[in-house]
Amino acid sequence: MNETLSKAERTRQFIIEKTAPIFNAKGFAGTSLTDLTGATGLTKGSIYGNFENKDEVALAAFDYNFGKITAYMKSKILATENAIDRLLAYPLVYKDFLKIPFLQAGCPLLNTSTEADDTHPMLKERAANALAFWKKSLENQIKRGIRRNEIKPDTNPAEIAIVMMSLIEGAVMQAKVTGRSVELRVAMTYAEKIINGLKP
Repeated sequence: MNETLSKAERTRQFIIEKTAPIFNAKGFAGTSLTDLTGATGLTKGSIYGNFENKDEVALAAFDYNFGKITAYMKSKILATENAIDRLLAYPLVYKDFLKIPFLQAGCPLLNTSTEADDTHPMLKERAANALAFWKKSLENQIKRGIRRNEIKPDTNPAEIAIVMMSLIEGAVMQAKVTGRSVELRVAMTYAEKIINGLKP
């Protein structure tokens, strides 16, 4: 943990880190105060001394979970220069998504979007912003590839981004429900074909 953080900030960060996996696995409605106290070893007063309510903990947990995925993907993407290889990082990572420890409870974006659809406007907004961020970063990778002549010039960045996101999240949902990775592997192999088809 960062040494420059105050004791209150460190406690807040500790609560977020300990409760984030629970919110991702159980969802907002399924996570109880007992879950929060059990995971942190802190009292109700201690948790709510650092957060106004369960909503505030859930929002911070979502940001933490999404940040973790983003940082993980960024490290894989930036490990290579070529635009096609950077896009191929997505199917490569998601093919083995069930084996990545912090993703075993599922994709926080998918989990939150499904649950917060109509029940939790603030979480829904966070999920929508996260989706927009992901779409934009995919589009930017594609535009970069077009500029560098690594991707066909007539490629529609928004279209490819939407298809990739839909393939990934749809396959993740199937893998989560069935507990197997067959559909995930089929979908990610198809995503690889789409990406390789973008070469000039």
